Amino acid sequence: MAQLDRLIEKIRPGQEIILESGKNPVLKSGTGTAPMLNQQISLAQLTGLIQEIAPAGSRDEIAQSKQASFEYTAGAKTVAVDCVPDGDQLRATISISAGPANGAAAELASANPGSAGASPSDQGPEPELNALLRKMFKMGASDLHLTSCHRPMIRMHGDMKELADQPVMKHDILSALLNAIMPPHNAAQFEEMHDTDFAHEIAGLARFRVNVFMDRFGMGAVFRQIPMELVTAEKLGLSKEILDLCYLSKGLVLVTGPTGSGKSTTLCALVDFINRHRKDHIITIEDPIEFVHQKKNCLINQREVHVHTKSFSQALRAALREDPDIVLVGEMRDLETISIAIETAETGHLVFGTLHTTTAASTVDRIIDQFPADRQSQIRTMLSTSLKGVISQTLCKKIGGGRVAAMEALFVNSAVSNLIREGKIYQIPSIMQTGKKQGMTVLGDVLFKLVVDKVVAPEEAYIKAIDKPAFVAMLKSKSIALNMPGIED
Repeated sequence: MAQLDRLIEKIRPGQEIILESGKNPVLKSGTGTAPMLNQQISLAQLTGLIQEIAPAGSRDEIAQSKQASFEYTAGAKTVAVDCVPDGDQLRATISISAGPANGAAAELASANPGSAGASPSDQGPEPELNALLRKMFKMGASDLHLTSCHRPMIRMHGDMKELADQPVMKHDILSALLNAIMPPHNAAQFEEMHDTDFAHEIAGLARFRVNVFMDRFGMGAVFRQIPMELVTAEKLGLSKEILDLCYLSKGLVLVTGPTGSGKSTTLCALVDFINRHRKDHIITIEDPIEFVHQKKNCLINQREVHVHTKSFSQALRAALREDPDIVLVGEMRDLETISIAIETAETGHLVFGTLHTTTAASTVDRIIDQFPADRQSQIRTMLSTSLKGVISQTLCKKIGGGRVAAMEALFVNSAVSNLIREGKIYQIPSIMQTGKKQGMTVLGDVLFKLVVDKVVAPEEAYIKAIDKPAFVAMLKSKSIALNMPGIED
């Protein structure tokens, strides 16, 4: 399958796909134009995409920067392609040609009634999958799960729920729905790796972080909702001590937690707080871009891995030459990225990053253990001066619906710095217990307070607790019952 087939699947009679080098692809109809991809196509990329579907004679004309016109058939749909060079730029127009009706589109429309209209004249460019995403958004779900041969499922307040009013999704129909929204790069990556990540947006509604994968049933996907409206630090209730990290001139600040614990939301709130209260240059490196920040008091450049840069480490190296004050690294997933992040923090920049660790102390261990033994002493020394704070969090189901973040906060003072330098990480939790006046919090204490305040059920807090015996003892001290089979009350 040619990469342009993904875009051609979306076109209807009376519409045109406009591809111009240096611009985003758009779909033109009688009502105006709508973006098809959230990325620009370079001259080399556009030339390659057109040559992939062109007959031999037209390929030669395109290579020689000559005008070319030809027809191309993708599935049951035949389109006319016109390429017009303009200096060192290229413009290609793709429109429906006289050819057989698109049977696949008809089957999709019948399987998803009401999602895109009944006739070509009133069908807009919006992907048919958006109907399910709108339904998910309206229900207040955080995730939409699509699996071949299953009904769609959503995650509501942490629990999985089947959409009983939706049909079982056949593999070929789900594949067509997902291919219709997948950017060309991700389509190629999926063909090779059988999984890929990208962002999908419904204008005015929400953005979604998407993972498409293959499993034993066929093609599947998970959509994580990213609200269009940024969640502010004030709305999250972040403490003054955490917000003080936003005023640092240099250093490393980490937000950690398991997948789905709200790390992205917390980081978004911190970046938004800086955007409102400082006058600096912020560079974010993400995979994919999730929350979109508009310029307020800061200039913000958001770069997406695989779209705007090759890797986290390459973008982080380049950032040092882009005059940043603050750098956000979406994932510190490998040794090279972690090493450059620490060096960037050491050289006078404020760096925010994430790791998939569950406690503040284990975060320090994880970073040091990434390095070979002969470098660990040096990294401990660098980390003892560059690390300024660690926020470890997990999401808990609230009584009555919704979720709340339980945050463990470590702020690196002279005592913690000495423990990191000397390799005595195991003593950090005791420093955190005695550092409560400095705003430090321990996960067990935060969970216990949520239970006492009747925000979270004891059973839910117990599941999220790391030191479970100590947490049970805390519950007993307040005579709070724990109704869980096999757990002594």
